Amino acid sequence: MNRTILWSMMAVVFFGGFLPNLTAQTDAPATLTWGNEYPEPGNTMATKIIGITADGFYVLRQKVLQNANTKPKVWVEYFTKEMKLQRSEEMDLKYKRKQRDFEDLLLLGGKLYLLSSFNNTAKKRNYLFKQEVSTKSLVPSKALDMICETEARNKEVEGTFAFNISKDSTKLLVYNELPYEKKNPERFGFRVFDQHFSLVWEKNIVLPYPDNKFTVEDYRVDDAGNVYLLGVLYEDEAKWRRRGSPTYHYIILAYMDKGSAVEEYRLDLEGKFITDLTFRVGNDGKLVCAGFYSERGTYSIKGTYYFQLDPRERAIQNRHSTEFDFDFLTAFMSDKNKQKAMEAEEKNDARKAPELFDYSLDELILRSDGGAVLVAEQYFVEQENYRDSPYGFYPYGYSFYDPFYYNRYARTQTDYYYHYNDIIVVNIRPTGEIEWSARIPKRQETRNDGGYYSSYAMATTRDGFYFIYNDDARNFGNPNSNKIYTYTGSRESVVTLAEVNIRGEVSQYPLTSSRDAGVITRPKMCKQIGKRDMAVLGERGRGYRFGSLKFE
Repeated sequence: MNRTILWSMMAVVFFGGFLPNLTAQTDAPATLTWGNEYPEPGNTMATKIIGITADGFYVLRQKVLQNANTKPKVWVEYFTKEMKLQRSEEMDLKYKRKQRDFEDLLLLGGKLYLLSSFNNTAKKRNYLFKQEVSTKSLVPSKALDMICETEARNKEVEGTFAFNISKDSTKLLVYNELPYEKKNPERFGFRVFDQHFSLVWEKNIVLPYPDNKFTVEDYRVDDAGNVYLLGVLYEDEAKWRRRGSPTYHYIILAYMDKGSAVEEYRLDLEGKFITDLTFRVGNDGKLVCAGFYSERGTYSIKGTYYFQLDPRERAIQNRHSTEFDFDFLTAFMSDKNKQKAMEAEEKNDARKAPELFDYSLDELILRSDGGAVLVAEQYFVEQENYRDSPYGFYPYGYSFYDPFYYNRYARTQTDYYYHYNDIIVVNIRPTGEIEWSARIPKRQETRNDGGYYSSYAMATTRDGFYFIYNDDARNFGNPNSNKIYTYTGSRESVVTLAEVNIRGEVSQYPLTSSRDAGVITRPKMCKQIGKRDMAVLGERGRGYRFGSLKFE
């Protein structure tokens, strides 16, 4: 057998029926109350919580596409904050007797919009349409307004759209890549709309770098309609981050004043690898940028990197890198490995000094004073390959190891193991130093499901941070045990609440078991819907329900 690391997307797992409605209460600082059960349309799944209102929230449901010929189907559902399904409507995606492609459903300026596209293969153009959807009836308007079009020589790889909404929900950025021209700089289009879908400005951008050396990582629009793009520029065409010395640079491009002013900011950390970086737009218009760095390579992290970018002053401020302390880096090591790490630290041996491996930066939360909080999770995928007989046995006369039979008749099988492990929370002061760092122990490993019920959901309150995730119930059976049992997707799981308070102290509580709740919680679809409220999605078989998690 051969296991290798591989990044992948998701697959779906189905389970058996529901148990009765119930409320789960423990000594946790929160109460989880499940709503009613509802039947799930066949071969569909809830994919995101679109937006939140004073009285409830909108949910997007989509048909699971089995192949390229499957026609997309989309529903909008509205739930009250008591977790009652008030209405569900399918969106009509027909256009002149032809099928439109679904792009997105979003809440902008308090209104609900359906965005869809149509690819005209004859003209090699892709058209983007918007329809206002009634927030009461959930029925789209009959008026189909084309808001932009783009080149699309190949429907499968070009002409697709992406979107970003400003912090105050008054600006919408429509981003699309333009057709690729070999060895030429990458091109893409920006269109910025206000909350009424009036065009503020538009521009086709040509990056100042060859396409084979630059990768776009993120893009955002601020409340004033300025656009910022984050990318990675590589020194060669490999687009690969090597060990040894950094062979890449992070770049921020700022498009100000309706795209008429462009500034480039090259971000380096001398002698170190910036392994992950992201940014948010602050209330003062400055960009708060933060991430991780390493002294080894790009698969591990040693500390944090923080700075503020003032696009008006064209200045980078409070640039600072801070190393995690030794105890944080070695918290879950054996005594033997901790001793080796200590010796490497004393010898200043960067190759053997402790670092954290395979952490993916998920969240950058802005503090009111200009600081930031980083949240990351250890995530990786293992691929296991093996070969066996298509008949389950070998005929008489052929041994199991007979190379002729094995090579001719054996078939290759592949399993994918999805690992979602510890969560780390790092609180950074406005000056860039780490105020505290916390680590939530968690082990999740599932096979061939894309981690459908793995990972976590997060909520923030004035008291701290809350995380919910599926866990193995045995982790709460013996308080004196240091062993961490792995959640494997079993029905005998427990929804766990981890609290990280404002001092960085971690507490963990079992909320409810999957057996008692009658559902498996899907953390990736849970979302905070109020100052102290979270909507929690539970599924099993052909039914689903939302629960209300209220923090005390």
